[in-house]
Amino acid sequence: MRQVEVAIEKLANGGAGFGRCDGKAFFVPFTAPGDVARVRITCEKKSYAEGELIELVSSSALRVKPPCPVFGICGGCNWQHVEYSSQIMEKTLIFADLLWRAARISPETVLPLLRAPEPYGYRSRVQLKVNYQGGKTRLGFYRPKSHQVVDIPGHCAITHKSINDTLESLRLLMEGCPDPGNISQIDIARGDDESISVIVNHAGASVAEVSEYLLQHREISDLIGSMFIRHKNSTTSIFGAEHLSYRISGNTLPGGSEKTLFFSKDAFSQINYQQNMQLIRVVSDFAALTGKEKVLDLYCGNGNFSIPLADKAAHVTGFEGYEPSIADARKNAEWNGVTNISFHCSDSAAAVKKLAAARETFDVVVLDPPRNGAAEVMHHIQALNADRIIYVSCDPATLARDLGILKKNGFQVINIQGVDMFPQTYHLESVTLLTKS
Repeated sequence: MRQVEVAIEKLANGGAGFGRCDGKAFFVPFTAPGDVARVRITCEKKSYAEGELIELVSSSALRVKPPCPVFGICGGCNWQHVEYSSQIMEKTLIFADLLWRAARISPETVLPLLRAPEPYGYRSRVQLKVNYQGGKTRLGFYRPKSHQVVDIPGHCAITHKSINDTLESLRLLMEGCPDPGNISQIDIARGDDESISVIVNHAGASVAEVSEYLLQHREISDLIGSMFIRHKNSTTSIFGAEHLSYRISGNTLPGGSEKTLFFSKDAFSQINYQQNMQLIRVVSDFAALTGKEKVLDLYCGNGNFSIPLADKAAHVTGFEGYEPSIADARKNAEWNGVTNISFHCSDSAAAVKKLAAARETFDVVVLDPPRNGAAEVMHHIQALNADRIIYVSCDPATLARDLGILKKNGFQVINIQGVDMFPQTYHLESVTLLTKS
């Protein structure tokens, strides 16, 4: 493939550097704004091209040395080569530009991204791919655009130390396993008390033999407090507790009390506990509760927002479609002595339709949907007559789509606060406040 020289102007959604050559847009991974790069073209279309960095003709002043020796090979990170303050600025600009292009949301509503206090060592949950060949186990992330596992060399720079400290033990455990070739993934999660839970994903027929082996080797690491085996969408305990937990400190919300929230082995939890505190604080600020409001929390999970908000609300109602998470939410309410709250197991779209049909109303609606968004909810949410809608999103594209629907249905975007939940990557979390037009 032919090579060209590209001056990189900025970072783009998806993580690549963006520049132009001969009037054509170029996207080049692992470049930085200010680089002049020699690029091998890997894909060329009429209006744009994608390329591979061959060498730097001149380096950007924004470049830093990545701490990870497999950065650029491993698909776990995009931006370790870019100074962190510049990551924050670029991520804010990318986010604002996407919202303007997709939904004509004014960039003035997008607040500067809230940076992470620790841009490395923050991940408290990872899903590591496993490849066993020649008696050796590779444990890591896929190479970009492939299913080749890149072995983590000692530790992962963005993962919490307590998880990293289990990796060598887990490699040894896999290499002695009766059926290592059928183990595809290991899920590792950490509670903020440093408890570690491991789920071994096994696809073979010898699940009973593998389970017995894991039980016999339960002491391979004193850091691992619980272990499970997942086989054909069923997760079975090998040893240890069913739940992990994290705390929401008392100073997260003014006048709030410290909370401890539990989540079960297969349930969702935010990967960055420090930034989760920021997320809760922003949601609370946008809700502006006075103690008189009825709050609806859709896709409520284990009560991550519901339970802190209950300190300032008259009543909170939560809906979640995953039964184990609703069980966690109810346990969390009881554990923390929160009584002005109720949780219901239901698909959120079905719940909104039912509430609307019953002419139920709420003062504030909070929703935190999965990556595919909440388009169906958007078409019915106006019937709940809420003064404020607070939309928590992990995907700017589906957020833009859903905000466009809400705008057509009589709501206006007041503020959008990004939170850098995933430093060294192009991903972000955001909280949007909407009110009635």
